[in-house]
Amino acid sequence: MIHLEAAEDGFAVSLDGRRALVHSSRAPLFEIGSAEPAIRQHKGGFTLRQKKRSRVKAKTWKQISARDDFLDIEFEGLVRMTVREASGALRITFSRYDSVWNRFLFRLPATPGESVFGCGEQYSRLDLKGSRVPLWSEEQGVGRGHDLITLLANLWGRAGGNWHTTYFGQPSFVSSERSYVHVQTTAYCVFDFRRPKTTTLTTWAIPEEIIVGFAADAPATVGALSALVGRQRALPAWTWEGVWLGAQGGIDEVRGKLEAAKAAGVKTGAVWVQDWCGRRVTSFGKQLQWNWQFDKELYPNLPEDISRLRREGVRFLGYINPFLAIEGPLYAEASKAGFCVKRDDGSDYLVTVTTFPAAMVDLFNPDAFAWIKSVIKRDMLGIGMAGWMADFGEYLPVDAVLHGGRDPLLAHNEYPVLWAKANAEAILEAGKNGEAVFFLRSGWAGSSRHASAFWAGDQLVDWSVTDGLPSVIPAALSLGFSGSGAWHSDIGGYTTLAWIKRSPECFMRWAEMAAFTPIMRTHEGNRPESNAQFWSDPATLAHFARMSSVWTGLAPYHAEAMAEYESTGVPPIRHTWLHYENEPELRRFSYQFMYGRDLLVAPVLKPGRELSEAQLPLDHWVHLWTSREFRGGEVTIEAPLGYPPVFYRADSPWASLFEGLRRSVKKL
Repeated sequence: MIHLEAAEDGFAVSLDGRRALVHSSRAPLFEIGSAEPAIRQHKGGFTLRQKKRSRVKAKTWKQISARDDFLDIEFEGLVRMTVREASGALRITFSRYDSVWNRFLFRLPATPGESVFGCGEQYSRLDLKGSRVPLWSEEQGVGRGHDLITLLANLWGRAGGNWHTTYFGQPSFVSSERSYVHVQTTAYCVFDFRRPKTTTLTTWAIPEEIIVGFAADAPATVGALSALVGRQRALPAWTWEGVWLGAQGGIDEVRGKLEAAKAAGVKTGAVWVQDWCGRRVTSFGKQLQWNWQFDKELYPNLPEDISRLRREGVRFLGYINPFLAIEGPLYAEASKAGFCVKRDDGSDYLVTVTTFPAAMVDLFNPDAFAWIKSVIKRDMLGIGMAGWMADFGEYLPVDAVLHGGRDPLLAHNEYPVLWAKANAEAILEAGKNGEAVFFLRSGWAGSSRHASAFWAGDQLVDWSVTDGLPSVIPAALSLGFSGSGAWHSDIGGYTTLAWIKRSPECFMRWAEMAAFTPIMRTHEGNRPESNAQFWSDPATLAHFARMSSVWTGLAPYHAEAMAEYESTGVPPIRHTWLHYENEPELRRFSYQFMYGRDLLVAPVLKPGRELSEAQLPLDHWVHLWTSREFRGGEVTIEAPLGYPPVFYRADSPWASLFEGLRRSVKKL
């Protein structure tokens, strides 16, 4: 029930006894204004500033109408605010405002000492209380810190990024006070959590809606937000038959790597072949020909090869993105039909990604949207692919000309949602729903509704906290808090640059973490010859075989964790605090996670470690590899390669599966 409590200087709005909105003349609920954008874009990175700013505070108000589930308030001369109650949340909309207004600032009451999680995929900070968080879909950046590699990336191409830059921003968060907030907009946002008692939400447009909700406990809070933004589709059962082996270089190379893996005992369910469409070698490394048809030099008989692999129990996964190589026939077709994003002079907008220009499909054009779906259906699903990486989606220029006169500033964050939708609809229309999968890196609110899975994007192939192995754990947890479910990362990372090269130990520790995620997939990286690979030496190969057995041995548990997400919205990879709310100190641990309800994983994130620490909630825990029992608190445990710190709840219904795994998996 909505309750309005008027005071001499303002009002407060509560929902079922919980205060949600507060207004006074000294601290108005919102401010409305206008400004002009001043944006600098370099490839996939953006610097967003504004000029000619003006802002007006909402002060004088009057109640227009009210009932238990509805409230109408007029802020004289500015805007009307309507508040509706639905499913345990306040849904707030704004109307009757002048079209000149394009900036909005909204204040919410906050609680000192609370924790704030979410805002999409955040790699550097999990608890965002105390931070100012810009939200915009863009390249994550290389280095993302104040180190030499970030400096070099910035000198090379202004590509260093910042702590908050992310492929997948989302204007949503959950609080440890069992509340959640979602702003329905595709505009650039800044969420400011720096003040103890106030959270400020700024948007570069009047939001379509602001939702403020409450729940009984932390899992229900996350579940409510997940239901609001949309949950991912179920993964097919074949997902867990074996790892998804990243291989490239032509069919003979792929075959050779697959056979080497099988001979060593690596459980392999799919090969992921990103260069199926051809290879492009640049100064950045081995990249691809972005023409989404099989390359007749590297893979001259690919449809037959895919069929042969399928008979052997191995599926074939490919790669696509919304760019088109200007040398390819698909670009010629799309350009002639007017399907590409344009410049204001009517020419196709060619975007430089690393070192070469490419066109972008205008997904706001219904005919172009249908065309890219037809390419996926004919040239990917039609030759037998079981899935693919659906890369990019975050590069839409803010000065582009789009179909229907769409504002590119508002279209930019919507583009990755449409990219997800195009892939999902292609699968559905081809009759492959529940069989084929695709995984995305870019996103915005609504992407999860269409996606099969996400992956963390392009990390450095090292141990750096800002952009290496450790960074993917806050990324997974924050995206889970934001309502997403199936997530994974490139085993070993992706970006090799300057002196940074993947070591065997980094690959192995990354594989250990990946064994306790819904998808286990390798990537050779942008410079494969510089990186340790699963086949690089006997020890790495044996270790990878062991971890693949651990991952496939958990198949029924993976399925259960995903089923729980589908029904409740609680993600498979989740923060320990979600199930132990009476231990607030757990909220500060960002580099361990629970996988499902019953496993706690504390990956080794530094080189040369044989011992590692974990913070166990107060419960009865069993160490997976030794059966030693613990009752909670900080523990130090042996963690040689192949034996990452993993614990299960002693009273878990899956205890026999976990114990059987310990006995059956080949020791190193």
